[in-house]
Amino acid sequence: MSITLDISQRNAVLQKMAVLVDQHRDSIISANLKDLESYTGADVAMRDRLKVDHHKIEAMISALEQLASQEDPIGVERFRFTHDNGMQVYNKTASFGTVLIIYESRPDVTIEAAGIAFKSGNKILLKGGKESLNSNLEIVKLWHQALKENTISTDWVEYLNYNRTETQAFLEKPTQNVDLIVPRGGEKLITFVKQHATCPVIVSGRGNNFVYVHNEADRALALDNIINGKTDKISACNAVDKVLIDKNLPNKEDFVRNLITTLKNFNVEILGDASLSKYDEVSPISNEGIWQEEFLDYKIVIGEAENAPEAISKINKYSGGHSAAIITRNQKQAETFMANVDCAAVYHNASTRFTDGFQLGLGGELAISTDKLHQRGPIGLQHLVTNKWYIHGDGQIR
Repeated sequence: MSITLDISQRNAVLQKMAVLVDQHRDSIISANLKDLESYTGADVAMRDRLKVDHHKIEAMISALEQLASQEDPIGVERFRFTHDNGMQVYNKTASFGTVLIIYESRPDVTIEAAGIAFKSGNKILLKGGKESLNSNLEIVKLWHQALKENTISTDWVEYLNYNRTETQAFLEKPTQNVDLIVPRGGEKLITFVKQHATCPVIVSGRGNNFVYVHNEADRALALDNIINGKTDKISACNAVDKVLIDKNLPNKEDFVRNLITTLKNFNVEILGDASLSKYDEVSPISNEGIWQEEFLDYKIVIGEAENAPEAISKINKYSGGHSAAIITRNQKQAETFMANVDCAAVYHNASTRFTDGFQLGLGGELAISTDKLHQRGPIGLQHLVTNKWYIHGDGQIR
């Protein structure tokens, strides 16, 4: 695999893969059923991510079709310069080479992340969790069929069926070249990868997303925003875990009562600071460390903020650097909040559930990075590239 595939080859594989996923949806769901039956854990979020149904199959097909329709991310000119000596200097995007994706429970990553890496001209190494092995192997079989039917080596998409010990050994001393590692999963997985990896790692870290209800908020909008962020998909890293309500919100008590009642209707466990101590439905916070936790569950913490600066300070102290939202009618306050909150995605009057490559116009995502190098937030085609300098001369020497 020494020569980069041209864009027509890459697109042909993606288009064929979309057809194959559609044709073999029953076999994918059947393989996934084996994984679901074998899963004995009590983690609701894990089970939700593990499950593949027709809705997820449609999303897989859509992601592949969108990827095939997008512009080639390789060879895009970023900079040009004519040297005094006449040399023509260009900086263009280039593939990394080989990307290792380590992930837990989500078979759709075997489609979406692999598709983005492949479209970006990279060889993909996939290391999924044991809980989704049957689903992943079924999907990789289709990748290999799509590659073969386009007379392309199946080495471009490789599945590493390794246990933890074998994975650690590979990270510390890879048996083949690896240029970039992207771990997608919980903090334990990310810590494990960072501890043992010998090449660059892009961290797709914890969510723990905040919503700040400013004192000039539309209360109905705020209620809808929080409920959507908390209950639409609890297993998502862009779900809401923490709510800060401005101390001076008009009719604050009515808003809090409505919020509590609505959350309880969704069976959400509510924890609160001292400002919510009078509400029987709210359990007191046992320790301050809970502000730092990502729940991935029907659980939320609600607290009070003295003002916007205090809300910003608390978010920057405890959030995972993923997403945060302010609900306010005051445009200036929104701009100040968004400029000062240290998160990859900041929202004004919109749900954190939109922190997603597909939703933000990228046509899917490899991961959502909470790092600042080399890309922050959803990593799409445009970002899964490095760069390369091209210098054309006619005999210049220095």
